Amino acid sequence: MKKISLVAILSVFCTLPAFAARVSRIDVVGNERMDAESVRILADVRVGDNVGEMRSNEIAKRLQESGYFTKIDVRMSGDVLKINVSEAPIINMVTVEGNDDVSTDDLKAEIKTKERTSYNAATIGADVRRMLTVYQRKGYFGTKIEPKRIELDDNRVNVVYEITEGHPTWITDIDFAGNKVFSDRTLRGEILSREHAWWRFMTQFDTFDEDRIQYDGQMLRQFYLRNGYVDFAVTDIAGTFTPSRENYSVVFTVDEGEQYKYGKLVVDNPFEDVPTDELTDAIVARSGDVYNVDEVDETLSALRSAVADYGYAFVNVEPIPTKNDADKTIDLTFRIQKTNRIYLNTINILGNVRTFDSVIHHLLPMRAGDPFSLQTIEEGRQKLMRTRYFKDVQMVPTRVADANMMNLDVKVEEQPTGELSGGFGWSNINGFMVDAGITENNFMGRGQIVQIRGSIAQYQKQALFSFTEPYLFGRALSGGFDVSYTMYDYSSLGSFGYDRDSLTVAGRMGWRLTDHWTQSLRLSASFDQNYDIQVDTGWQKANLYTLGTSFRYHNLNTNFAQNTHTGVVANLGIAYTGFGGTESFMRYSGDIIGMVNFWDDRWQLRSSLDFGYIQPLGDDYVSRVYRYFLGGESLRGFDVAGVGSRNWAYQTYALGGLWKINGSTQLNFPIFIPDEYQIKGFVFMDYGVLGKPPSDEDTYTYYNITRDNYIDDVIRTSAGVGIYWNTPMGPMNFSWGWPLRMTEYDREQRFLLSFETQF
Repeated sequence: MKKISLVAILSVFCTLPAFAARVSRIDVVGNERMDAESVRILADVRVGDNVGEMRSNEIAKRLQESGYFTKIDVRMSGDVLKINVSEAPIINMVTVEGNDDVSTDDLKAEIKTKERTSYNAATIGADVRRMLTVYQRKGYFGTKIEPKRIELDDNRVNVVYEITEGHPTWITDIDFAGNKVFSDRTLRGEILSREHAWWRFMTQFDTFDEDRIQYDGQMLRQFYLRNGYVDFAVTDIAGTFTPSRENYSVVFTVDEGEQYKYGKLVVDNPFEDVPTDELTDAIVARSGDVYNVDEVDETLSALRSAVADYGYAFVNVEPIPTKNDADKTIDLTFRIQKTNRIYLNTINILGNVRTFDSVIHHLLPMRAGDPFSLQTIEEGRQKLMRTRYFKDVQMVPTRVADANMMNLDVKVEEQPTGELSGGFGWSNINGFMVDAGITENNFMGRGQIVQIRGSIAQYQKQALFSFTEPYLFGRALSGGFDVSYTMYDYSSLGSFGYDRDSLTVAGRMGWRLTDHWTQSLRLSASFDQNYDIQVDTGWQKANLYTLGTSFRYHNLNTNFAQNTHTGVVANLGIAYTGFGGTESFMRYSGDIIGMVNFWDDRWQLRSSLDFGYIQPLGDDYVSRVYRYFLGGESLRGFDVAGVGSRNWAYQTYALGGLWKINGSTQLNFPIFIPDEYQIKGFVFMDYGVLGKPPSDEDTYTYYNITRDNYIDDVIRTSAGVGIYWNTPMGPMNFSWGWPLRMTEYDREQRFLLSFETQF
C-alpha cells in the first residue's frame, strides 16, 4: 500500500511541469511596429509567473482583445514563454461609397473604425450594423453594405464600405380599426407617419420606421386624451409588407372608450398667505368642458407659478382624479405640497468668456434678495436665449444649508453672434432685389448691435450702417444711430413718377414702459435730391429735420408648428419736421393688427387698420414724394400707388394724399396639402381711403391749357384669394385681387407676387 502511494505522488510531481512552470524568460516573435516590452505589458505576464495551459490561453485572449494582432500563439518551451504574433494591418484610409440618400457625414458618425488604428474585423462588422440601422430609420430596408479591405505596402490597408441603397420602403396605406368617433382622415393628421405621395419629396415621414410607428401610437393616445377619452388604448399596431414586398401597410387598432368631462375642480391650498381665489383662477380647465390632458398640465404649471410668485419654490402639485362612470365626469383636486418661503441669496454667472457679466445681469428680471420664483427664473432664461448670444442657458438653483435661501447659478454656453446674411426676392414695388449684410449682435461682449447692410433692387438701392447700445448709461435704456443712403428710381414704376436720392442720419433712444408697451424717440436729418416728372424744374434739394416719438404695443402668443399667432400688435407715432428745413409739417401715424387662432390653431383670422395724417404748418407745401400712396400690398387688386387723385395731363401718375386710412381682414386656412409643407390658403377684403393732395394741385396748366385735376377722397375696396407658402428658402405670397369699388382713373393690378429668401 505504501509502495503504491509513493508511486502516485512521484507521478504527480513528474507531470506538474507539463501543466505549469515558472517563467525565466519571455520571448516575443513576429512583432514589427510594436516593441517586445509593449507586447509583454499587454499580455500582463512577468518573469517569475507560473504559466500553464490555462494561463497561456488567457494571455492569448488578452492579446487578441487588444485588437493589435491577427494571429497569436502562446506556449511554454521549458521555462521560456514564447509569444508569437502577427500584427494587424494599420488602417490608412476609411471611405464610404455608393451612398446618395444618406449623407457621408451622417454615416461616418456611426463608424468607429478610424484611420491610423489597427484593423479589427469585429469593429468593422459593428460599423456595418450601425449604418444599416441609419438606413432602416429612413425606410431603406433593402440596403446592403459590404466592407472591402484593400491591401497596401508596409502592412497597411484601406477600408471601403461599399453601399447599395436600393429603394426606400414607402408606407402606402395607413388605416385604423375600431375608431367610431374620429375618421381615419382625422387620425392620420395626428400622427407623424404619412402615406407616400409623389409631392412628399421634402419629408421622410412616408418611409417605414418602426420606432416612429410606435411613437405614432403615443401621439394617438395624447390626441384622444385631449378630447376626453381617458380610457383610450391602442390595442395593436400591425405592419405588413405589400404583396410585392417593396412597400408597407400599417393598421392601428384602437379602443376609444367613452368621452368624459370635467366635474368638480378644487385646489387644496396649504398656504394662508396665498389667496385661494387666485389659485382657483389659475385653473385652465372649466367644469362641464371636455376633459383635456393638456389643460391639466397647463393648470399644474400655472399653479406652481402662482405659488412661486409668493416665494414658495419647488412646490409639488399633484392632480387627484375621481372618475365618475355614471355621469361620465372626472373630479380633480389639485393638491399642493406645503413648503417654506425661499429667497434668492446670490446669482452667479458661469461659462461666459466674451459676454460681460453686467450684460447678463441686465437681462435677468430677478435680483439677490428677491423671493425665489420659478416663473421669473424661466422668464430670465428665455430672455437670455432670445438674445442669441448663447447656445444654451441653464438655471441651476442650490439650497443654502440651514436657511430659506437659494443660490442661483446661471450657466451659459456662448456661441458666435456675428451674422453674414444675404438674400434675394421680388415684389411689385421694388422688383427683383438682392441684399447682403454683416451684423454683430454682441459687439465686444457688451450686447451692442452693429450692422452694415446693402441692397440692390430694380427700383431701389440702399446702404445702411447702424449701431445700438441696449443699456445706455447702465440703465434699461437703448440708444443708437443710423446712417443710410437710399436711391429711389420710381419715375418708371407704376404711378409714383419721381426719383429720389436720400442721405439720412438719425439718432434714437428707446425704453420699456410696461411688459407690453415700449416708447422710442428719434431725431433725424435727411438730405435729399428729388426729381418729380410732373414738376418741370429738374432735380431739387430738400433738407428735412425731424423729431418724433412712437409707442409700440406687442402681445402675441405664437404656435410655431402652425406658424400662426394670437394677439395684438399696435404702433402710434407723432413727428415734427421743420427746424429750418425746406419743408415743415407734422406727421401722425398709427397701425394695429389683431390675430386670433381657432380650430386647433390651423385657422387664423387677421385684421389690420393703418392710418396716417400729414399736417402742413403755415402755408408750407408738402412735396409729392413725402405724401401717402395706396395700392399694391397696401390695397391688393390695385397697382402700386394706383388709387387716389391724379393729374389730368399725367394720368399714369398719382398725386398722393395728405392722409390715408386703409385696412384688411384676412382668413388664413389650411388646404389639402399636409401641414408640414406650411402652405396655407387665404381670402381677404381690403379697403382704403386716400386723402386729397394740397389745394395748390386742384388744377394743372399744360401747354397753356388749365384744367381741373382728378381730385377725390373716395373709399376703394377689393377682395381676393391667395396662397402663402413658407418655403425652405423663404416665404412666398401669391394673391389675386379684384377691385370692388374704384374710379375710372384708378389702375388695377390683379396678381401680386412677393418672395424673399436668406442664405
